[in-house]
Amino acid sequence: MAEHPPYPVGLRLSGRRVVVLGGGQVAQRRLPALIAAGADVLLVSPEVTPSVEAMADGEEITWLKRPYRPGDLEEAWYALIATSDPEANAAASVEAERHRVWCVRSDDADAATAWTPATGHSEGVTVAVLTSAAKGRDPRHTAAIRDAVVEGLRDGTLVAPHHRTRTPGVALVGGGPGDPDLITVRGRRLLAEADVVIADRLGPRDLLAELPPHVEVIDAAKIPYGRAMAQEAINNALIEHAKQGKSVVRLKGGDPFVFGRGMEEVQALAAAGIPCTVVPGISSSISVPGAAGIPVTHRGVAHEFTVVSGHVAPDDERSLVDWPSLARLTGTLVILMGVDKIGKIAETLVAHGKAPDTPVALVQEGTTAAQRRVDATLATVAGTVRAEEVKPPAVIVIGRVVKAAPRPVE
Repeated sequence: MAEHPPYPVGLRLSGRRVVVLGGGQVAQRRLPALIAAGADVLLVSPEVTPSVEAMADGEEITWLKRPYRPGDLEEAWYALIATSDPEANAAASVEAERHRVWCVRSDDADAATAWTPATGHSEGVTVAVLTSAAKGRDPRHTAAIRDAVVEGLRDGTLVAPHHRTRTPGVALVGGGPGDPDLITVRGRRLLAEADVVIADRLGPRDLLAELPPHVEVIDAAKIPYGRAMAQEAINNALIEHAKQGKSVVRLKGGDPFVFGRGMEEVQALAAAGIPCTVVPGISSSISVPGAAGIPVTHRGVAHEFTVVSGHVAPDDERSLVDWPSLARLTGTLVILMGVDKIGKIAETLVAHGKAPDTPVALVQEGTTAAQRRVDATLATVAGTVRAEEVKPPAVIVIGRVVKAAPRPVE
C-alpha cells in the first residue's frame, strides 16, 4: 500500500453516520468539520475534552460515555479512530475493514484505509493537501502547502488577474488601524479583485502598492469637490464608477461604521440602486491601545470602555456627547480625533468630577512604524501635547488601564 498514492475524493456526509472513537485533542480538532458537513456524528469515549463535551451538550453530536465495543461501526459510513488504547484502535480498524467503512487512524496512518488531508477554505473553495506515501508523510509540510495555496486564493495572487471574478458594485472595506497586515482576509481579497479603489488618508497605504497596474487608485482627499460637500463628492464618485460596471473598493481606515461615515455612503449607494458589501475592519479604538500595551478593559480595573469622537469640543453646540455623564464613569474612555481638543476635553471632565491625576495616554500613528506613546494626566495633558508636539492621528486613552501594563525593569 505504501507504494501507491492515496486517491483524493470529497465525501458527502450529510445525514450519514460517522463514528468517532476517542474524545481527546484529535477528536476536538476534527469534529467541527464533520459537524459542518452535516454528518450524524456518534462519539464513543469514556471521557472527552471540555470543548467536545460542549458539542455534545449543544446536541451537535451524540456521545456514548463508554469505551469502544465491537459493533459500534456497523451503521457507519466513515470512522475516525483516535483513542489512547492501541488494542481498541486495532480492533476497531479490523471491524471497519470488515464492514467496508473508510477509516482514519490517528495512531497509525499506515494501518488506515483513509487519510485526513490538510484542508483550508476560501470563498467556496476547499483546498485539501495530501502527501504521497512514497514521499513520506510530514503533516507540517502538507499544512504549509495548504496555507500557501489558501493565502494565494484569498489575496488574489494565486489566480491570474484576467481570471479573477470581479463583481460590479461597491465594497466598503475597513482597512484597520494602519498596519497593512491588520486588514481582514476578505478585505485584502476584495482589494485584489478591484478595478477602482477610492482610499482615505488614514487607510493602510502600503496595501495600495500591492495593487496591479491596471487598478485605478483615487485619493478621496483629492476628489474635486466643486460646489459639493466632500462626502457628497465621494458618494458621487462611488456611484459613477459602479454604474460603469466596475468593481469598486472604498478603502477606509479602521472600521467603516466607527466615525467613518460608512453608513452615509451605504445610504447613497442604496438610493442609487448600487449593491454594496460592507467588510468590517479592526477599529483603532481598541487595536491602537492594545498595540501600545494598554488594555481597554482589565479585571479589577475597568469593566467598561466608551469610545467618543473628540472632533467637536465639549462646549460646541454641535456636540452630541454627554460629557458630564462620561466624567462619572469609572471605566476607560477612548477618544478618537481629539488631539486638538484634548485640553478642553480634560478641563470639562475634571470640572464634572473626574480626578485631575487620572492617567492619560496618547498613541500617535498606532500600529505603524512611526508609533509613539506619550503619557500624561488630565491635569497635564494639554501642556504635554504641546511640549511633545503630538499630532493626529492619535488615539487618546483615559483611565486607570493606562497604568495596568507592567513596566520594564530598570
